[in-house]
Amino acid sequence: MAESLHIVGAGMAGSEAAWQAAEMGVPVVLHEMRPKVGTFAHRTGQFAEMVCSNSFRSDDDERNAVGLLHWEMRAARGLIMEMAAAHRLPAGGALAVDRDPFAESVTARLRAHPLISVVEEEVADLPSSGNWIVATGPLTSSALAESLRALTGAEALAFFDAIAPIVYAETIDMEVAWRQSRYDKGETEDERTAYINCPMNREQYEAFIDALLAAEKTEFHEGETAGYFDGCLPIEVMAERGRETLRHGPMKPVGLTNAHRPQEKAHAVVQLRRDNKLGTLYNIVGFQTKMKYGAQTAVFKMIPGLENASFARLGGIHRNTFLNSPTLLDDRMRLKLRPNIRFAGQVTGVEGYVESAAMGLLAGRMAAAEILGRDLPPPPPETAMGALVTHITGGAEAKSFQPMNVNFGLFPPIDAKGGRRGRKDRYKAYTDRAKAAFTEWLGA
Repeated sequence: MAESLHIVGAGMAGSEAAWQAAEMGVPVVLHEMRPKVGTFAHRTGQFAEMVCSNSFRSDDDERNAVGLLHWEMRAARGLIMEMAAAHRLPAGGALAVDRDPFAESVTARLRAHPLISVVEEEVADLPSSGNWIVATGPLTSSALAESLRALTGAEALAFFDAIAPIVYAETIDMEVAWRQSRYDKGETEDERTAYINCPMNREQYEAFIDALLAAEKTEFHEGETAGYFDGCLPIEVMAERGRETLRHGPMKPVGLTNAHRPQEKAHAVVQLRRDNKLGTLYNIVGFQTKMKYGAQTAVFKMIPGLENASFARLGGIHRNTFLNSPTLLDDRMRLKLRPNIRFAGQVTGVEGYVESAAMGLLAGRMAAAEILGRDLPPPPPETAMGALVTHITGGAEAKSFQPMNVNFGLFPPIDAKGGRRGRKDRYKAYTDRAKAAFTEWLGA
């Protein structure tokens, strides 16, 4: 039997890495410190627990980079995508999942795999021998982070991330709010009504912004200097950038018509997305926050339709840690100073559940291939996975390296022969090229 592969962390990346390696015939030891050692954000000891949102974002694999990443992971028989499909919730053109059954199913599949064993313990030191993948995510334990700093001599970079609140659906006033996906996206009526919308007129919006700016916030601890990831900014930070910022971001009113007053155009709209299959929980879309709990309740109840809302979970802020991967990792995602260790997931500087799982998929396959005596190169940079891994392992500027979602700006440009392409045609060209290249890479 082949040597074992040890994986630290059973989040999105670690779970997918374990599945891929085991499916290639390599024994896997999956180390997970939860529930014995908890974190700020996690509630359970389940694998692949979703904490910030229940959405994998757009599922359009023809004109959207993250949708293309979904396609590639499905083509590679990814466990995360399989379980997401099994627990999918209506969300218009997005892929949202029923988070608790999703995590339970991922956990059950991994625990049942004959080549995967689970060890519930914290790994505090970077191992000097054996085959390892570190997929500890943005909440890497302080002991393991210190071990990394001691080895590399470089401080791990950090930023702060925020979590959006979740509301009990039965406490939303549906005489004020209405159900509709933006631009009525979705093939079925259930998908077209997957979101609950709360309208604001100008006066209500201005009062909301005033309250938001004045609310008591959670501040950084002394000595902590970090920025926010732009893709997950707290709403207060967005509001501080300008009073109209939220109206052009998560509170934009375009593509929505108030079912109660169709002739009235809302000045701003707060959207809530279904968070579980039962439809009993809804998260407030884009409302990551660092307000203190008392302030959150007061401010969010100013939203029309949420005056009597009850919250299943309030928002919060926590510190995320990631590597300066362009400096520390090679193109096989191995630590240059200790090549027996690979890194995967958000700790490498990708952002988002899907991106994390995709890097786990690659790390798992690369590690398994090496154990089985062959070298597996990364996918071509024309693919979504290849573009991401190229970015984090050398394509990005090390001095300004920040977490990054997948986007077409990371791909080699499309040759615009025959004149300028429209945006939709250009994106379709990117995805067509990527699918062909990824299919060839899978068959190599």
